[in-house]
Amino acid sequence: MSSPAPLYPPLDGRARALGTLALSAAVFMNVLDTSIANVSLPAISGDLGVSTTQGTWVITSFAVANAISVPLTGWLSQRFGQVRLFVMSVALFVLTSWLCGLATNMPLLIGFRIFQGFVAGPMIPLSQALLLSSYPRALAGLAMAMWSMTTLIAPVMGPLLGGWITDNMTWPWIFYINQPIGILSVFITWSIFKNRESPRRQLPIDAIGLSLLVIWVSAMQIMLDIGKEHDWFESPLVIGCAVVAIVGLAFFLIWELTDKHPVVDLTLFRIRNFWAGTLSISVGYGLFFGNVVLLPLWLQQYMGYTATQAGMAMAPVGLLALVVSPFVGKTIGNVDPRKYATFAFLVFALVLWMRSLFNTQADFGTIMIPTLIQGIAMAFFFIPLMTLTLTGIPPERIPAASGLSNFVRITAGAVGTSLSTTFWERRATLHHVQLTEALHSGNNAFNNTLQGLQANGFSHEQALAQVEKLLSQQAFMLAANDIFYASGILFLMLIPLVWLASPPKTNSLGTSDAAAGAH
Repeated sequence: MSSPAPLYPPLDGRARALGTLALSAAVFMNVLDTSIANVSLPAISGDLGVSTTQGTWVITSFAVANAISVPLTGWLSQRFGQVRLFVMSVALFVLTSWLCGLATNMPLLIGFRIFQGFVAGPMIPLSQALLLSSYPRALAGLAMAMWSMTTLIAPVMGPLLGGWITDNMTWPWIFYINQPIGILSVFITWSIFKNRESPRRQLPIDAIGLSLLVIWVSAMQIMLDIGKEHDWFESPLVIGCAVVAIVGLAFFLIWELTDKHPVVDLTLFRIRNFWAGTLSISVGYGLFFGNVVLLPLWLQQYMGYTATQAGMAMAPVGLLALVVSPFVGKTIGNVDPRKYATFAFLVFALVLWMRSLFNTQADFGTIMIPTLIQGIAMAFFFIPLMTLTLTGIPPERIPAASGLSNFVRITAGAVGTSLSTTFWERRATLHHVQLTEALHSGNNAFNNTLQGLQANGFSHEQALAQVEKLLSQQAFMLAANDIFYASGILFLMLIPLVWLASPPKTNSLGTSDAAAGAH
């Protein structure tokens, strides 16, 4: 068992405001870095003399290392202390960001990105734990609202900011911009929290558990990244990665559940609220993230949008979340979080149903309306589900619980992205075949289109090529509609899962004890 955490009084006034700002800034920097490099890949690849496919390892290397280190947060925080580990994590993130910007070739950049992803792991779980310890119990929901706003804004800002920097400056600046944010966060966090350190224990290193974690997570992440490119299980390489991931996971589970000092505390899954909350937020996040990736891809590839225009269509997603999140945070203590989460899933289903009605004539406003409404769902999604997940977790286990929950959520996001893009292309192929079968010499619409194109100066072959282009656009539109509709149905199916969790107990003041573990 872990040592009991000291009961530090909540912060107040200027210290609490500055502490919240410093912790949130670090999280913003971390989450921003997961998406900011995506739009810069062509520039990075071209500058370093590699293909865009090889350039994707800039993203993959960070994701693999980050996925490995996030669940280690609980073990590391007991060994080093929560405050020291958080400050070290941010300081090393700043250093590795600088080194990434200085990289002169792809192997160096990938190496620095691996280091950057690994040191970034503890940042998000520990920011949650430190933030909750800074607020009175009655304001725990507001603390989570402040934290969630940074995680909502950063993924939207990443592609916009990355595109602007790449177009107007040079790609290393996507890494250099972390320097002032990170240094400021380190300075403020240490000055406020240095006397609020958690107890430390010299735990032995679970080398076997750590090795197994590295093996199965790396194999799984590589499988997800190369799967679509290699036609999934038609490729021996993908099959090999899948086998290594499954066998590695099986051995990892057995070892961690029987070891005296496991590197990941899997016994948390014995707590009903933890597994129900983690499963709900992870599957929901996987559906959300898969669709967030799919929409701009469709806009850019088949609707003629530029990267900046697609970013603008996605940008409003955080607007209503910013407005509504404080309300959710303030009222979460008086309302059953399961009701809020159910409302979030219903709104997500509505948004995806609206998107499933899109057609190739959809204008910018039509596309933006569901994106704007989605902000409401996001506000009612993260805070209630994190409240349910951490309900009843003892103080000393909060970093481990948050780390493990975030690991499952991040993994679900990667799976959701791979599945949504793969099924999109496969459904598009099916729709293309069906649409092509309807085209024959007796089809009046087909004949009229060909004649109209030829009357405008197109040769017969050019006219056929234009029809093929229209068919592809329509096929991918119908495929996107299928993904949106299916995702909406899955959100509705998640609702019963939320109700498997128990509501947080309330005290005599009517405020939730959900985050009591932080105090």
